[in-house]
Amino acid sequence: MQFHITTHFIEQVQHLIEIEGDARLRNMLEEIHFADIAEIISELHLSEATYLIKLLDSEKTSEALMELEEDFRERILENLSAKEIAEELEEMDSDDATDVVSELPDEKAEKVIAEIEDEKRAKEIKELLAYDEDTAGGLMAKELVKVKETWTVAGCVREMRRQAENVTRVHSIYVIDNEEKLKGRLSLKDLLTAPAKTHISDVYIPKVDYVNVDTEGEEVARVMQKYDLEAIPVVDHDGVLVGRVTIDDIVDFIKDEAEKDYQLAAGISQVVEADDSVWELTRARLPWLILGLFGGLGSVFIMEGYEEALTKYKELFFFTPLIAAMAGNVGVQSSAIIVQGLANDNVKGSLFKRLLKEVSLSLISGVTLGLLVIVFGFITQMDINFSFTIAISMLCVIIVAALVGTFVPIILDKKGIDPAIATGPFITTSNDIFGIFLFFYIAKLILGF
Repeated sequence: MQFHITTHFIEQVQHLIEIEGDARLRNMLEEIHFADIAEIISELHLSEATYLIKLLDSEKTSEALMELEEDFRERILENLSAKEIAEELEEMDSDDATDVVSELPDEKAEKVIAEIEDEKRAKEIKELLAYDEDTAGGLMAKELVKVKETWTVAGCVREMRRQAENVTRVHSIYVIDNEEKLKGRLSLKDLLTAPAKTHISDVYIPKVDYVNVDTEGEEVARVMQKYDLEAIPVVDHDGVLVGRVTIDDIVDFIKDEAEKDYQLAAGISQVVEADDSVWELTRARLPWLILGLFGGLGSVFIMEGYEEALTKYKELFFFTPLIAAMAGNVGVQSSAIIVQGLANDNVKGSLFKRLLKEVSLSLISGVTLGLLVIVFGFITQMDINFSFTIAISMLCVIIVAALVGTFVPIILDKKGIDPAIATGPFITTSNDIFGIFLFFYIAKLILGF
């Protein structure tokens, strides 16, 4: 049955912390899952949360810490000594421990690593810190089960029992040679059914999907998604097995990337949280707002150049927001599809075919919307030339906006720039300018002013 945290329960926890009822607190939280412990901690004040972390067994609090929001976890860690943090790290998987150390100031991180009693764990953390956090090396954990191809099935089982004590979940059994190079994987069924004296080299599966330590996180996610993998081994440049990336790590990575892309698409230049300081939020938002300001000023100068048209055909002014909105909407739609396709590695083939496809889609949409404008003009008894001006302008604007929304992300991707920055204000602003210019230029050609 799922545990539900109520206001009354939180108040009980806070009361026991206030009166230092440690024994009752431990007993109260003993059977509660670490994810629920994390939820309880997040409902407490910082001092209360720190008290609870110090009170409970590190075996449970280490897991709970990794479930907390990063900002709140960092604030708790600020209130823990280097030794207390080291005790938490010794209970974590190596990748989680590395994430925690990377969040600490450099000086404190060194002290924490020095306090870790397990020398192997300290060495693993130092090794993982050397990798870029968005690569397979930065995402991987060192905990895994590996067996040598020269072992017998009986010897393999004994060694697996010893290794599995330090592995939370055994997704796969990897086979290596005497130089620790990855050779393949071992089926649990084949291991159980093979005679005890059979060598692993006779039963292992040589085909195994793997990634290099420098493989980008997006590529790791793509490979795991394509082949439905729960875990994937990671090798270094010499083919030596150095770790594995598990599905929970890649899900967290995808979530973080999605948040970054969403904020970029919304015109926020860096990852921020709702409770960040005013300065941090302003610094993230202001650059794109300045871009929008200059784009708007550009539109103003364009309209000033057609002041005579606005004097003679005042109706043009009322349709300007419509043209700008259609340009922005179509551009964002096109770029969103392309950015998603690039992320999933689905944008393939020649650019010319992509051009024809976008022009075809734009023509269909533009003609349909243009006809609706003409029908609207007929119903409202609008001048036929004016209706055609709006319709043709809309058709041209839609085509241009679709092409801009399509090719800007592709070009940015080819240049090694995150295409997510092409959406939102960038596409909207550029298409607003193009849209206003085309609208008045076409109006000048048709209406003659």
